[in-house]
Amino acid sequence: MSFIPGQPVTAVVQRIEIQKLRDGDNLILGFSIGGGIDQDASQNPFSEDKSDKGIYVTRVSKGGPAEVAGLRIGDKIMQVNGWDMTMVTHDQARKRLTKKKEDVVRLLITRKSLEEVVRQSMMQH
Repeated sequence: MSFIPGQPVTAVVQRIEIQKLRDGDNLILGFSIGGGIDQDASQNPFSEDKSDKGIYVTRVSKGGPAEVAGLRIGDKIMQVNGWDMTMVTHDQARKRLTKKKEDVVRLLITRKSLEEVVRQSMMQH
């Protein structure tokens, strides 16, 4: 997926709903993120476009809520509970994901394999 500033973005997305795991006062999602508009996009190992400052999943805990919900390493998070995540800092993304009042996190993600499936099916028709 290439991104040109100021142009509409087309992406194949998937909805993922993660039920946070309660551990005392903590709510556990079971994944870590990288990226953000305040980070060095050239260091992002998941993006072919080295100017992409999106939020990516960098770690998924085995057996954790995120893995159970279907989240994968390398997924790009487009939305969290309806909030646009395409132009946020790393800290803003972290805060959106870890809100204490929310037991469920609804993500809109995109991943390379989703785009490949759509591209292949379009070529067959």
